[in-house]
This record gives sequence, structure tokens and C-alpha cells, in this order.
Amino acid sequence: MLESIDVLFDHPDFIVVNKPSAISVQNESQQSGILPILCQQLKVEQLWLVHRLDKITSGILILAKHPKAAAVFGQLFEQKQIEKYYLAISAKKPKKKQGTVKGGMKKVRDGKWILDNSNTAVASSQFFSFSTSPGLRLFLVKPLTGKTHQIRVALKSIGSPILGDDLYKGESSDRTYLHAYCIRFTYQQQLICILCPPNKGTVFLSDETQQQVAHLTTPWTLPWPNNKLSQTIHAK
Repeated sequence: MLESIDVLFDHPDFIVVNKPSAISVQNESQQSGILPILCQQLKVEQLWLVHRLDKITSGILILAKHPKAAAVFGQLFEQKQIEKYYLAISAKKPKKKQGTVKGGMKKVRDGKWILDNSNTAVASSQFFSFSTSPGLRLFLVKPLTGKTHQIRVALKSIGSPILGDDLYKGESSDRTYLHAYCIRFTYQQQLICILCPPNKGTVFLSDETQQQVAHLTTPWTLPWPNNKLSQTIHAK
């Protein structure tokens, strides 16, 4: 039986929850999605998805309580007014310790995506990486677009597939180490900033990772690169 889902923020118009990994946002043939589970838990008839997380991704998920709020969030996301920050762990060193990964997203076999040099479905992600323990590296990633598998493909393209991400040849582990860590936006003139440190996964919970995450409690203050800087890593 699934544990109760943590509600991180409860607003009259929306809620923000900590989505567990290994659960989809919508129903699958063999498994209930997070929407009906939350509706039952919160005793409400309906909630509206305003963005998505991959099934393997844990962390911050916003759900609107009515269609008007869903429309507002639709505009905020479309206008790129919502800052999102993710944590990921890889067992492989990246080609560069920080920078921007940008390229066109192209779907290939087995449900995978790759980056290419086209201008079609362009995905852009900025990142910093930090050594946490021998053989492991923590990534703080800021996606500037919202494409399917974007962060997973970006880290794979710089030689650092996410730990536990079998689809993109990450090393085997107890979970896929991708977590929606922080979200920041203004709603009805109120600045809302929500931080959600990961609470599942042996490597996320290790002392070394926890110490590094403790230094990243204001991720928006880091010197994020400009899109036009020469350190951009283009897809090959």
C-alpha cells in the first residue's frame, strides 16, 4: 500500500506535493496514477495537472484545484515564469563541471530520446555539478524548457547518465536518482518558493550528499550561465 503523499504547500487554488518515484502522474494499465490517489487522500473530487514529472522522478508537483487556476499555471509555464531546479546523481564524470546543454530533441527506438543539432523541439538545460564521494557526482539542473526526458537526455549527452536510469544506460541502483528539488514563481503577486529535499534513495540520503545539498538551499542565487556563453555544450 502506498504511503500518504506529502503535501508541501496548500493554497486555496492549488497544492504542491512531493511525488514519490515509481508512480505515474496518470493511471497506467496496472497501476493507479497520482491524481486519483491524491483525490482520495484529500477527499476532493478532482485535481488538475499543470505540468508533469516522469514516472521515475520524485519531488515537487503542482496540481490546480479548479480550471481557472490550471489556466493561470498554463500561462506561467508557457511564459517561462516558473523556475524549476532538479537534483540528480551520476556515477560518471561530466565532460564539463558546469554549463548549458542545448539541442533538438529527437525520439528514437525503445522510448528513448536523443539530442541533435536541429532546431526542432529544442531543449535547453543549465547545470552545476559537485563531487560528493568517490565515483559519484551530484548535479543541480535548471531546465529552461520542458521537454520529455529532457534532463535525463542532457546528462547522458555530457557523459553522465543518471544513476539508476536503465533507459539511458545509467549504472544500476535502488532508484533513479532524479528529483524535482525546488520551484519558484509569483502567483497573484505572492512570491512562492518551495524546497523539497529528497527523502528516498540510499545515495540521496548518504551523509556526503546531504552535506552538499545543505549548501544548495537557495539555488536561484548561483551564477547560472547565460544561454549565449561559449561554455554551451551543443549536441553532436
